[in-house]
Amino acid sequence: MPSYAFKTSRFEAQPDWPESWRVSHHHDDVEIWGGKSNPGYTRMYDQRRKRVLDALSSIASPGAKLLDLAAAQGNYTLAATAMGYRVTWNDLRADLVDYVKLKSPLAAQVEFVPGNIFDLGDRFASAFDVALALEVVEHVAHPDQFLAQLATVVKPGGHLVISTPNGGYFLNRLPRFSDCPDASIYEDQQFKPDSDGHIFLLHQDEIVSLSKRAGLELVRHEMFTNPLSAGHAKTAGLHRILPGAAIDAVERVTALLPDAFTRKLSAASVTVLRRPS
Repeated sequence: MPSYAFKTSRFEAQPDWPESWRVSHHHDDVEIWGGKSNPGYTRMYDQRRKRVLDALSSIASPGAKLLDLAAAQGNYTLAATAMGYRVTWNDLRADLVDYVKLKSPLAAQVEFVPGNIFDLGDRFASAFDVALALEVVEHVAHPDQFLAQLATVVKPGGHLVISTPNGGYFLNRLPRFSDCPDASIYEDQQFKPDSDGHIFLLHQDEIVSLSKRAGLELVRHEMFTNPLSAGHAKTAGLHRILPGAAIDAVERVTALLPDAFTRKLSAASVTVLRRPS
């Protein structure tokens, strides 16, 4: 089981739960409870978790105000709360609030504010030291507008931590946002969960240019998780044969390759941005 910054024991799904709870429970089983149904996804999630929480520790001290946007089942919300941050959970799905509360007593320390970030602008304006937007931007039709809005919720000098699939990954078949003449045609596809809701996968150069247009400074951009460690390209079965140390060693080698290769071989990315003071 991946190491985690908060403790929650696995509990069984109940037949009377809403669909959003059952989906969240399935994700929790793979992400934090050690389920073996998709070891590549589990490894990628654990890599992302480590990078996000390491980034958070490097840019803000415990006690800082943090927004976890589109926080779903609240794993990062609860992890950051356990680390001592003052966390606001936000998601379009208000019914997930009670699911998060079911998982850990730490939820009693969390402020829950469901709703659309575009409708909560006044309440969230310059309210946070850090905002997390993890696996979100690929679900919106206008990532440029999303980043601009996200920039308004952190204080001057505050930071954003964004994770998203890497658009330059050799298995990506989704379009570049910068090549789309009219992104409004995708608006009815926004906010769907999981990979079925992916619209654009941003490339490294797009993250840089869109961040700059939003008035944000790039602090760090990391790409990680190669086809083997993600279980892609028919390598999923190797996770049941190879020791974890061997998969980690291949991951380290990938990270040392020239940038042109890393951009092609990395499935995921984490970016840290700063709003200028």
